[in-house]
This record gives sequence, structure tokens and C-alpha cells, in this order.
Amino acid sequence: MKKILGVEFGSTRIKSVLIDEKSNVLAQGSYEWENQLSDGLWTYSLDDVWKGLQSSYASLLENYGKDIEYLDAIGISAMMHGYLAFDKNDELLVPFRTWRNTNTKEAADELSCALNFNMPMRWSGSHFYQAVLNGEKHVKDVKFLTTLAGYVHWKLTGNKVLGIGDAAGMLPVLNGDYDKKKLEIYDSLLNKHGLDIHIYDLLPKPLFAGEEAGTLTSEGAKLLDVSGKLKAGAVFCPPEGDAGTGMVATNAVRAKTGNVSAGTSAFAMVVLEKPLSKVNPTIDVVATPSGLPVAMVHANNFTSEINAWTSLFYEVIELSGGSINKGKLFDMLYEISLKSDSDVGSVIGYNFLSGEPIVDMETGIPMVLRKPDGKLTLANFMQMQLYSALGAMSIGMESLSEENVKIDAICGHGGFFKAEFVGANAMSCALNAPITVMKNAGEGGAWGVSVLALYTLLKTDTLEDFLDRLFAKAEKTTVNASKEDKAKFARFMVEYKKGLAIERKATECLNNI
Repeated sequence: MKKILGVEFGSTRIKSVLIDEKSNVLAQGSYEWENQLSDGLWTYSLDDVWKGLQSSYASLLENYGKDIEYLDAIGISAMMHGYLAFDKNDELLVPFRTWRNTNTKEAADELSCALNFNMPMRWSGSHFYQAVLNGEKHVKDVKFLTTLAGYVHWKLTGNKVLGIGDAAGMLPVLNGDYDKKKLEIYDSLLNKHGLDIHIYDLLPKPLFAGEEAGTLTSEGAKLLDVSGKLKAGAVFCPPEGDAGTGMVATNAVRAKTGNVSAGTSAFAMVVLEKPLSKVNPTIDVVATPSGLPVAMVHANNFTSEINAWTSLFYEVIELSGGSINKGKLFDMLYEISLKSDSDVGSVIGYNFLSGEPIVDMETGIPMVLRKPDGKLTLANFMQMQLYSALGAMSIGMESLSEENVKIDAICGHGGFFKAEFVGANAMSCALNAPITVMKNAGEGGAWGVSVLALYTLLKTDTLEDFLDRLFAKAEKTTVNASKEDKAKFARFMVEYKKGLAIERKATECLNNI
């Protein structure tokens, strides 16, 4: 039996999945971690990266019930974008800057104009150019830039490479490589600031799904398995971002298919038949792991505020002497939202823990508002939490619909869909389309990258055909929200859009205290 490992570094959990050659899950492991706000920037320490990887793998071994001496293939995935910069000695120059940071607006705006291409604030290219604009001393010493997935892969294999999908979140790609013409323009901007740098020389090499991206070294095996029992030699697939693994986990890699990943952040992705007609600041253009162009609508904030309020309710239960499983509590709170009023009790809210570029919000303040004549019930409050999580994404998807992009199927995955029906129904309202949820919805990314590793190991067909066969008998459910529920969400969004001015003023006032 083959043993294939997939690891994904999510925003709140590092998840490990072990599968066999038929993609059956043999064991899972996880490790919870959290980003820190340090000197005004969101970061994770590299020590936590390795502690988390080792702990997640140890958790998997414990659940598997026996040691593993050999793995046939490994895949590494992580949250996309961000900024990891290294010098000629492979030393980290500044703390890891995650996708969550929105301090790069000046760079993103200038690059978008110069490249005639939407360069989001969270992309690696925006982070580097902002460091240039800020006159940061470390810039002159940068010899290598990569993403979190690329970094972990590099340390386990020795190879500085990246899957084409993750590479497309650093700088624009074209025909399987970085877009050379756009990179020449980028170089000219660097030259204007006195830097004789070719950005291409600093980037990891992009690879397509199915290409071998190296093997586990002896040093890498010790980094992964602190017991020392794991041997070197496992084949690696190209490291991918969570967007790419989400596409794989939902079989959304063909043109006109789409998927929605919903967790700490959320993004809706549609594989394009043709290029977009114009540059749109709310739509990112990235790529599938096999290189097809993808339109992405990315919301920085999604379930963090729901998680925070659920933890508060959990405290109340404990204070009263009660006890409840947190998973069950989540299910109960999601379910009660189905009993909300048609106007959601005139309660609106904003889940902006950090900035939200879709609505041009550089910083965020979580906030709940209600009209004096509104009705504050638990059902209305939880419906508001679900709808407000979807607010920014819904606004972004309006831009995509203006492009007349055709979508045959949308598949959902991530923690938001763990509660049967409720999350899918709310998402169906926001996207005005049926939502299909696979059985593996809650652990999609780690499983998705393990499937990419399996594809590299077997490589007998195109990725699209390989996944079609894999998903032929997959368990799934499809939810299409009722007209009444869609109308309820539409009414909520009218008030939500009006209230954005209040949210914007709150961030201006409170962040200046």
C-alpha cells in the first residue's frame, strides 16, 4: 500500500492527511496556531512553523497507530501570498509578513497601474515593492523571495520551486512562467529607486501539477519527524497555495467550474474560458495547479468573528455550570440562524478583524449595529454573523457577474460548510447559485495537496481527467437556497452596504486613539 502525506498550513490550523493510492484517508493530524500582530504587522514565527509541522505530523502518527518509516510522496500547501525574504546565506531578513497585512496599498496601486494588472495588497510582489517604497534597509540584501508553502518545501527538499498556482499569487504568470514583460516593467520601477535587481532572479521556479519537485532529504526527514524514524526519499509534488489545493479538493480545475473556500478568510474562484475584459480591483487573476487562468474574489475576513462569539457563548455555558462540545455548539448556533426573521431583526455587523480590500477598508474594527426598533434574538444575531461573513465576498462577486463569466458548478469546502445545509444555504444566497459540498469539505486543503502528491506519483493523465475519475463516486450534497432566503440576504445586503460608511468612520476614529 502506498502512503502519501499532505500538509496544509492554514491560518488557524496546520492539518496533516495520510492517504493511500486510491485517495482513501488513512489518518489525520492537526495543530492549532495563531498569527500575532507584531510592530503593526501580522506574522507567524518560523519556530512556530516547525513546531506546528512536527506536532501536526506527530498527531497524525498517533491517530494512525504506528510509526512510518517510508512515505511514497509528500505535498506541502499553505496560505498564499505574503512575504518571506532571505539573504545570500539563506537567513530570514524580516519576520514573515502574512497575506493578512494591508499596509501595501501604495505599492499595490502603483503596480496595478504600471502593469495594467490587478496587483492585490497581499501578493508577494506588492509586499516587496512596498518595502522598496518604505526604504527598508533589508531590501538590498534580498536574494530569494518565496511563500510559506515554498519555504517549507525548500527546507524539506532543498529545492526553491513553487506550484504555478502559488507562483501566480506572487507576481503575474503567463504560459507556465512569470509574465516576463510585466516583470521587465517591475524591474524598471525598482531601477527608479536605485536598485539594480531583476525580480525574476529572486523568485522560485514555477512548476505544473504532476512535475516532480524534489525528494525528502535526510535533513528534511528530521525536520518533519522528530523521532528520527522517517527515512529520506519521498517524492514531492510542487508546493501549492490553499487556493490551488482547494480547487483540487473540489474538482474545480476545468473551465467554467468554480469553488468557494471558506475559513478564516474566504475566496471564490472560477476557472476562466477567456481573459477578463478589463482590470478589476476586486478580482485577482491566478491559476489552477495545471496553469489555467482563474478569477478569484478574496475576502480577508470570514469566520474569525463567528469563532470569537461562539467562544463567548461557550464561556457563558461554563459560567452557568454547563458543559458542551464546541463542535456541537457551533452546529446549534448555525442551526438557530434558520429561524431568523425576514429582516434579520434589523441587525447588521462587520467581521473586519483586519482590513478588507474588496470594500476599500485598510484596517478593520469588528462591529455590531442594530436599529432601535429591531429585534435582537439569538436567531437574528447568528444569521447576521453568517451574512456579514459573506458580505464582502458578495460585493466582489457582483464584479465577476458583470464580466458574464459562465459557471457550470460551484463546490464549497472549509470549516464554514461543516454544519450540514446551513453554511451552504447562506453561501448559495450570497452567490445566487447552487452550492455542492463534498464529504471532505472540512479538511479539503490538506487532502487536496495529498491528491496532488498522489498525482505526481502516478501521473498517467491530465489533472482534469485524473480528478474526474477520483471524484466519480464522491459523496456530495447540493443546496440551492429558496427565493425567500435569497430575498432575505438581498435585504440584508442593502443595509450592509449603507452601514459600510459607519464601519469606515469607526476604523478612522478608533485606530487613531
